[in-house]
Amino acid sequence: MRMTIESDPSYPAHWEADVVLRDGGTARIRPITTEDAGRLVSFYEQVSDESKYYRFFAPYPRLSDRDVHRFTHHDYVDRVGLAATVGEEFIGTVRYDRIGPDGRPASAPADEAEVAFLVQDAHQGRGVASALLEHIGAVARERGIRRFAAEVLPANTKMIKVFTDVGYQQKRSFEDGSVHLTLDLEPTAESLAVQRAREQRAEARSVQRLLAPGSVAVVGVSRSGAGVGAAALRNLRDSGFHGHLYAVNEAVTRDLLDGVRAYRTVEAIDAPVDLAVIAVPADRVPDAVAACGEHGVQGLVVLSAGYGDSGPAGLARQRELLRQVRSYGMRLIGPNAYGVINTAPEVELNASLTPAPMPVRGRTGLFTQSGAIGIALLSALLRRGEGLSSFVSAGNRADVSGNDILQYWYEDEATDVALLYLETLGNPRKFTRLARRTAAVKPVVVAKGGRHTPAGHVVPGTRLSEDTVSALLRQAGVIRVDTVTELVDVGLLLASQPLPAGPRIAILGNSESLGVLTYDACLTQGLRPLPPLDLTTAASPEDFRTALAAALTSDDCDAVVVTAIPWVSEHALADDLADALREAVAEAPGKPVAVVHVELAELVQALSATRAPDAEAPDRPAAGSPWTPAVPAAAATAAPSRIPSYPAAERAVKAVAEAVRYGQWRRALADAGQVPEYEDIDEAGAAAQLAGLLADVDGGAVLTLNDWDARELLARYGIRVLPTLPAPSADAAVRAAGILGYPVALKTTAPHLRHRADLGGVRLDLTNEAELRRSYEELTDALGKPAELQPVIQAMVPRGVDTVVRSVIDPAAGAVLSFGLAGVASELLGDTAHRLVPATDRDAAGLIRSIRAAPLLFGWRGSDPVDTPALEEVLLRLSRLVDDHPEVIGVCLEPVVVAVEGTSVLSATVRVAHPPARGDLGPRTLPSY
Repeated sequence: MRMTIESDPSYPAHWEADVVLRDGGTARIRPITTEDAGRLVSFYEQVSDESKYYRFFAPYPRLSDRDVHRFTHHDYVDRVGLAATVGEEFIGTVRYDRIGPDGRPASAPADEAEVAFLVQDAHQGRGVASALLEHIGAVARERGIRRFAAEVLPANTKMIKVFTDVGYQQKRSFEDGSVHLTLDLEPTAESLAVQRAREQRAEARSVQRLLAPGSVAVVGVSRSGAGVGAAALRNLRDSGFHGHLYAVNEAVTRDLLDGVRAYRTVEAIDAPVDLAVIAVPADRVPDAVAACGEHGVQGLVVLSAGYGDSGPAGLARQRELLRQVRSYGMRLIGPNAYGVINTAPEVELNASLTPAPMPVRGRTGLFTQSGAIGIALLSALLRRGEGLSSFVSAGNRADVSGNDILQYWYEDEATDVALLYLETLGNPRKFTRLARRTAAVKPVVVAKGGRHTPAGHVVPGTRLSEDTVSALLRQAGVIRVDTVTELVDVGLLLASQPLPAGPRIAILGNSESLGVLTYDACLTQGLRPLPPLDLTTAASPEDFRTALAAALTSDDCDAVVVTAIPWVSEHALADDLADALREAVAEAPGKPVAVVHVELAELVQALSATRAPDAEAPDRPAAGSPWTPAVPAAAATAAPSRIPSYPAAERAVKAVAEAVRYGQWRRALADAGQVPEYEDIDEAGAAAQLAGLLADVDGGAVLTLNDWDARELLARYGIRVLPTLPAPSADAAVRAAGILGYPVALKTTAPHLRHRADLGGVRLDLTNEAELRRSYEELTDALGKPAELQPVIQAMVPRGVDTVVRSVIDPAAGAVLSFGLAGVASELLGDTAHRLVPATDRDAAGLIRSIRAAPLLFGWRGSDPVDTPALEEVLLRLSRLVDDHPEVIGVCLEPVVVAVEGTSVLSATVRVAHPPARGDLGPRTLPSY
């Protein structure tokens, strides 16, 4: 059943959502409609008598016709019912009925509702009730309901726990033999933390089911051994996968395909299948998905192409694929995926197109959207000796995304470093939230493509500017790099070396020139290099060991870069040098070491040293048995004494610099700052003013406030905008100056001249009537008639630095706070910094210091430093305004003059609109495409 707005105009389609449940499966939550009578009756028949008793406080074996009508007919305002569904069947329901103070049915403005749940017994314990509570709570808030009331029998401990664990402020009492609960639906820090913790556990579990299946079926294995399906089967078999492996081919005539038990259909497999790898043409994928869903498969890896990668028709096919997959409660990697790898010794899964040998086990996780980039990254990591914990190449990323993988890596003890190649952030606000939490415990390195998305590319580009994307990632502690080469370079260093304690870099080696290049590269990256130590070309491995050990024990440096060029010698010294460097590191661990080499391939190999002696290959399966080897195929792990090496000084120093900046971010987390409270903020008054301003505005329209309303709204948050008076004539200008008091400024406000003092539309420091009249005449003679120029008079303020403070609501990222200096130079150079809202005091301080022109605020070339604390307060007050009121979708304060003492906001533009029905504080949902 797919209700639409066309079939029922009152149907709230935006309440529909796919969710991940506690066990990693999925369900769809949607409003209950009049067409659901049969489903509701069937659902109720499958509920146990005990659950029915808990719901209705009495034996209630079946629903009457009146009950069915009541539970399927809603006005979606005062009476709402939601169902959790898998396929077309209900697995849980929740409803609310608005009530008045007397507990009887009521309408708005009554702001309390009675709420009740029922979950099918077979699905209890999966988190269905808590997901339904999140969604019905969001619906209630949207409809003006502020509190839920619930009556629960004392013996119904499961339901009491659902209510008490949600994190809302609540009251509990015992009345007439039942527990009476009242829940305040206003989101709190605790309720949000509970919601996000549930989201993390559920999404991590869903990925874990894909990466650690107990059994795998490959659908679409050719009998000839050619093709993608056969390749995937061989890779699974040869990797030493510990679970059961099955081949599926509808035309198979024998029991085995390539040594693996074969079946004509998934349904014919007489055992559970956890993961299915689908490699059939796109037009046959729906049948394969249906077969998997009916068999109870938990997740799919779809290698098949011909979806979003093949134009509009393929994109429509991809949307239908996702709808079909989720209707069975499954999760999907792909389509057009390259596959997944898990090197855990108890799993050893290679469900990808990467041929044996499988990557060595390591501590690095890798996610890519592009199969081609995934191949390149796997090759580069293998070549340079780095192992993997897990690998996911999601292809068109219709379902499982980088966000899901971050949720998994956050708690994965086998992963120490997270590497991601992304072409889009999907939901940037969620990504930065997850990345920030993950980066607090392990490095997250991102190479983001798609900066300039070509027409027809399968992954659409983000609407955010690249500067904003970079700023958001940096704020979240993400290490953003520009290329996949840098992704590998930085990942190698972070995976094998400790974080540096600071930016002081020791440089030593047997080439003075290479040392100087390294020194210059350090300065370029903002590091503090020590003078290079030249060991001369005659230096032996022992000389390197002694010098490196001395640097590592010195209190004067935080990291060491070793440079090496080939020796003029009859003997290959690469192994000796590698051993010498390792000995020095072992003697004084705790500081990172990177090696720059020139034409020393043997040294690279010796330093990586990732493979232990080859493990025995697993035995082939006996005929007629599933492929279940007993001996791990990837028993080797990366050696702990690896030292990363680089063929260029710039690459090594870039990796070290990123580690330095990440270490600084980690240390700053100890004092992350706080969102300040201001006693003079009038939040309620601002809410009332916005409600009045938007009363007659259509849902999708944007209203730009007039100057008076903008000043009033900003003043409620302590942001004072200097008043202006219109000057349509010289006489009016003189009268305005008399009201404001001399000296004054004469400005044009025409759109083509606004904030363009360089075009001559501003006259300052006019101290008397004669100067004002003369300036008015000059202005109108030079630029046009008063009606065109729209001149105004404004009082003069103390001289200072002109700045621009902005906030804008991005549909994906939410509210973003921006800062830069006023003027065409900053605008031309893009010298603007950004932070996510709500900003802390540390964010505001960092924001104004992160632009390139920041020295102008701090006494550049002998000028007086300006009042940056006052500027930070303006930023923080604006952040509070847009965070408290999602109706405020855009604010521009230009210019904000920052003087030696205080600030002056000379002009403000404010845009408002009705807020979206669901925001970042809404219930957890899977993205829809």
